[in-house]
Amino acid sequence: MTREEKSQVIQDLTGKLADNPVIYLADISGLNATDTSNLRRACFKANVKLAVVKNTLLAKAMDSSDKDFGDLPTVLKGNTSLMMSETGNAPAKVIKAFRKGNKKPILKGAYVEEAVYVGDDQLDNLVDIKSKEEVIGDIIGLLQSPAKNVISALQSGGGKIHGILQTLSEKE
Repeated sequence: MTREEKSQVIQDLTGKLADNPVIYLADISGLNATDTSNLRRACFKANVKLAVVKNTLLAKAMDSSDKDFGDLPTVLKGNTSLMMSETGNAPAKVIKAFRKGNKKPILKGAYVEEAVYVGDDQLDNLVDIKSKEEVIGDIIGLLQSPAKNVISALQSGGGKIHGILQTLSEKE
């Protein structure tokens, strides 16, 4: 690969790193062609982009990026696959689901909305991250809860009053 090609790849990687708020680094070495194809298919269904990258080029792209990747460049050893998504927990869910039948992919690290996670032991924490839509849904549910309680109390109270009035009117 010539220097011009390398610099072009670094520019492309820098652009991808800037455009994606969620970046996972995983090791998929050792997967056979069928498993790799199944992993790519699972990533496509979950709207996760999967690309195999060279460690040195990715490290240079991280250095030239505006984002602070913290300790992520230290995990760039061996085979590295880049998983990018708009949703913070989507790649983690794909990895966890895929590992039910395989030992790989192994999570090296992740960059999720300016937070850096290093190591495979962080996978459960990453799966538990709620997406923006889930957080908005939880907030709306919490905001609607008191209003629903008031309405149900008024409706049940109205039913009691109606029953009492009806009983009194039947007595006379």
